Amino acid sequence: MTGRPRVVLASRNAHKISEMARILDQAGLHVDVVGIEEFDDMPEVAETEPTFEGNALLKARAVCVATGVPAVSDDSGLCVDALNGMPGVLSARWSGGKGDIANLELVLAQLGDTPDDRLAAHFTCAVALVLPDGREAVVHGEMHGHLMRTPRGTHGFGYDPIFVPDGERRTSAELTDVEKDAISHRGHALRALVPVLRDLLPEQ
Repeated sequence: MTGRPRVVLASRNAHKISEMARILDQAGLHVDVVGIEEFDDMPEVAETEPTFEGNALLKARAVCVATGVPAVSDDSGLCVDALNGMPGVLSARWSGGKGDIANLELVLAQLGDTPDDRLAAHFTCAVALVLPDGREAVVHGEMHGHLMRTPRGTHGFGYDPIFVPDGERRTSAELTDVEKDAISHRGHALRALVPVLRDLLPEQ
C-alpha cells in the first residue's frame, strides 16, 4: 500500500490503465490506478447507452458500487464524417466482436468509394468519475484528423494505425506514448479530469 488515493479504472485493457496512470502522474496528481482485474466477482457491464457519456457513467457507477472505490470509466470511439459519425459508440464492436483488426478492415471497406479528400474523422472520449458517496463528474476530449487506407505503425490499438492526427504525417500508431498522450482524445479528457479529481478525492 502506498497511502495514496486509489482509483479503479473500469477496464481490463492494460494500455488504458497505464495510459491513465502516466497522464495523471505527469499532471502531478499522484494516485494509484488499478484495473478491474484487481477485484473478484466484477460485473460485466453492457454498453447499452446511445452516447459516450451514458456508457461511461453506466460502467463507472457499476464498478464503484461493486468495489467501494472511486471509479473512472471512459467510452471512446472513432467518428468518421463520411459514415455519418459512425462507428461512434459502436467502435469497439463494429465488426460484431471480431476484434481490432476486423473493425479497422470493415471501416476501410465501407470507405472504399469515398474520395481521399473526404476521409476526415475524429476520436471522441467521455470520461466519467463516480465516488462511493454518489458524487459524479464527466469530462470530454477529442482528437481530429483523417484516415488513410493503409495501416501503419505498431503502437497504440484500435483504429490508431489508420488515423493521422491534424498537424501530423504519422498515424497515431507511429507516435510515441508521450507524443500521443499530448494530443489524444483520452489525453485531453484525462487532463480535464485532473482538477475534478483534486477537488473530489482525499487530500493529495
